[in-house]
Amino acid sequence: MLLRRMADFQPGMVDRARSGLGFSVTEMRQVNADWQRFVRSKPAPRGVARNTAVLGPPVAVREQRSGDLTCRLHHWFLPLWPALRFEAVEGPGGGVWQEWLVREPGTSPPAAPPTGDLAPWEYVVTDLEQLFPQVTHLPEDAPSRWVSRFALPAEEPGAGPVRYRRARFVHGLLQEVSPPGPATP
Repeated sequence: MLLRRMADFQPGMVDRARSGLGFSVTEMRQVNADWQRFVRSKPAPRGVARNTAVLGPPVAVREQRSGDLTCRLHHWFLPLWPALRFEAVEGPGGGVWQEWLVREPGTSPPAAPPTGDLAPWEYVVTDLEQLFPQVTHLPEDAPSRWVSRFALPAEEPGAGPVRYRRARFVHGLLQEVSPPGPATP
């Protein structure tokens, strides 16, 4: 299901991953169609129970405080990305606020090239804040997508205007980096 949305940006990587998992394009489409029917059916479990029904029990669950609220972070291992975990953020009342790929707790992202040309599928949204001096998260264009703008480190102090890049993520995993559009610096 995650690969289906990523195919919009990285079809070659998705084809290699799908093939490596031993599935055909038809099977991938069928899995996505089954998932869509499952999440829309009235008897399907809701909240984190939906993920557990498909992925099994989480490998880890921990609480995290955010302001006055305490949420629960549920993590699952996915074989395609061994250094990452699929995370469901459960808010008070059992609703799932966010589902995305995150870095394994206690691990660091790969080093970033000074040009900001980050490799697809190597970084997650939260990595940007560790790697770059200035990050702005922009409005999402779909529930599974995330867009962030980040400033490149200055080559030398006072070396000219700040250079920016735009990073697009699907399910929290980097898909592409590009210069920002003409409307944003």
